[in-house]
Amino acid sequence: MTRFDPSHRQPASRIRLDWGPTGAAALTRDADLAVVVDVLSFSTTVTVALGRGITVHPLRWRDERAAELARELDANLALQRQDARLRPGSVSLSPESLQRATGIERLVLPSPNGSTICANLAAQGTSVVVGCLRNAEAVAAHLADELARGATVAVVPAGERWGDGSLRPAVEDLWGAGAVLAGLDPALMSPEAQVAALAYEGFRTRPLEHLLSCASGRELVEKGFEPDVVIAGRLNTTDVVPLLVDGAFTPGR
Repeated sequence: MTRFDPSHRQPASRIRLDWGPTGAAALTRDADLAVVVDVLSFSTTVTVALGRGITVHPLRWRDERAAELARELDANLALQRQDARLRPGSVSLSPESLQRATGIERLVLPSPNGSTICANLAAQGTSVVVGCLRNAEAVAAHLADELARGATVAVVPAGERWGDGSLRPAVEDLWGAGAVLAGLDPALMSPEAQVAALAYEGFRTRPLEHLLSCASGRELVEKGFEPDVVIAGRLNTTDVVPLLVDGAFTPGR
């Protein structure tokens, strides 16, 4: 088990922020609720799916149980983006594929970052919400209610992975976290959380332009998935708040 210096848990603040699975584990030791932000594309895909009435079961990346779980649940298993292109009618981590899908009620959705973090947090008993640019105001309203009850909140931008497996902080997740935090009281935020809120202020006037030009956005565009970036960049277009309950995301609002 990873050991954490107590100061890295940001204990003086009720709204905290740190990156990736290790940061999530550090912050949630004494937090009541975690918000996982993976803009390109896990969080965005979950909001699209739930908006279409599809229940989402997050799973750790490359989990050998994925196909078995999909069979047990009579669910669709999300493929990798490129593989889904070769199988008409299949779905993937691409939010566009969920917008086009028909006849899906349940989806098993592995991903290397957001889904893996959510599955890890659920396994340790942490309450999990998913946030992105599309539902930032709705998630902030949900968190405000929890904070009014005295809760402590951990905001976790998922980030990406370098080829060696190390964490690559991804600016789109910083913006997504900041979009959620912008609706909350800065006096409750750690300096780490305040930085994300400030980063969002410089992003919000031209969100799609920024998203398309950042490294992760350009990567998807160059691979032919520009529609996924466009979908992710639509600020506050849904009031769906995905809550992870008994291994599945369902709408909380």
